[in-house]
Amino acid sequence: MRNRLSSRPAIMPRTGIALALLLACVFTISLHAQATAASPPDTPAGHTLSAWLDAMNSADQAKIQHYADTIDKHQHVDAMLSFARQTGGFTLVSIERSEPNLITFRVHEKGGSNLGFGTLKVSPGNPPTVQLFNLRIIPSGAEFDDPPLDAGQRTRVIDGITSNLTKLYVYPDVAAKMNTYVQARADHGDYNDITSGAVFADALTKDLRAVSNDRHLHVDYAPFKQPVTSPHEQPTPDDLSRMRRQMSDNNCGFRKVEILPRNIGYLKFDMFGPPAVCAPTATAAMNLLAHTRALIIDLRENGGGDPAMVAFIVSYLFDTHEHINDLYNRSDNETTQYWTLPWMPGERLTTQPVYVLTSQGTFSGAEEFAYDLKNLKRATIVGETTGGGAHPVRGLTIDPHFSIAVPVARPINPVTRTDWEGTGVTPDYKTSRDDALPTAIKLAEAKLQADDTPPVPGHSASPTR
Repeated sequence: MRNRLSSRPAIMPRTGIALALLLACVFTISLHAQATAASPPDTPAGHTLSAWLDAMNSADQAKIQHYADTIDKHQHVDAMLSFARQTGGFTLVSIERSEPNLITFRVHEKGGSNLGFGTLKVSPGNPPTVQLFNLRIIPSGAEFDDPPLDAGQRTRVIDGITSNLTKLYVYPDVAAKMNTYVQARADHGDYNDITSGAVFADALTKDLRAVSNDRHLHVDYAPFKQPVTSPHEQPTPDDLSRMRRQMSDNNCGFRKVEILPRNIGYLKFDMFGPPAVCAPTATAAMNLLAHTRALIIDLRENGGGDPAMVAFIVSYLFDTHEHINDLYNRSDNETTQYWTLPWMPGERLTTQPVYVLTSQGTFSGAEEFAYDLKNLKRATIVGETTGGGAHPVRGLTIDPHFSIAVPVARPINPVTRTDWEGTGVTPDYKTSRDDALPTAIKLAEAKLQADDTPPVPGHSASPTR
């Protein structure tokens, strides 16, 4: 489920994979006409859409909290609030399809020029609760196209999924089990009544994950025609230019750099962008924190990204040559090693105690960052157990509307010889998402106070047995 118009998937891919999947899902457009407001229908789905619009347009934390608590428990309040402020809320432009428990619609950002297409499916109740919420941008120049699915298209999509999983999925035996399960569901007629592309993609994703428990694996639907690409096709110069603009507009995911009392540094960023684009932003942030006495890195809303950027930022925390991680790619039968870099622009932060904040939403490359530092004994992890997605993905188009993100590789940590797939990264100090920051501040203050306290004469500076 997504709630961002940027539709950034949570991934930890190699650089080429990251660009391909990002460009398949992230677009910006310029509208030349003012959007006209529409009204939601008097249905359970329509009432839910009204509640979402009211919450987003209020940009009020209490109202958004109430929506998340009563209607859509999958939502993160901080992420919704940030999204509301970023977009300025939404004007409902049109209702494209309306059933009692399913609605598709178009919205226009109040604070920008983006036009988005959404799908909302609810379970009956008082109030109804959200089963599926999907919102994505309609790219510039694209013709809106959301036709009802027929049996032939459902079959073609399933055939494309099973073919790609057989060729590329990181564990061939699991791919075979997923294919058998989905085909059995199709033969039983479980998909026959689904005519919405977004609902079909969501059903396939849930069924594939029911077998694999792989949260990176995911089927996507676009309400417009997109070019069908081959598995090894590289991004075009226009694709790369668009990606660079998107990264620049998003400040490469860096949200806050702050110096807290007692000279404790605080850094929050929500993605690991490709170093070719985002290294200068990361360097600027780290250089601002170079003379702090402790460092808190907030990954509670970080969904992952490029492992090369993980290695880049980790390198600021060591002055030794450290083996960070390996990635084994099944399709290439190759293993790529990641080590700390021998030279970094600016000063390194090698003596400061480091605290990494995590939540259930911390995913993929952000999990790798926490996992690497924990196993290298360079950071204390504070917060919730992370999401448990370790497999890098490759984005592949199946037809002009459907695509699939196929996990094609697996990490091999040099310390544990395994990864965090399905289990997540367990924090050293378990707290709620909201308590993670104050807990880390207290830990940092206690550490600094202990360091500042001179030893009592005649006593050992540390306990002995």
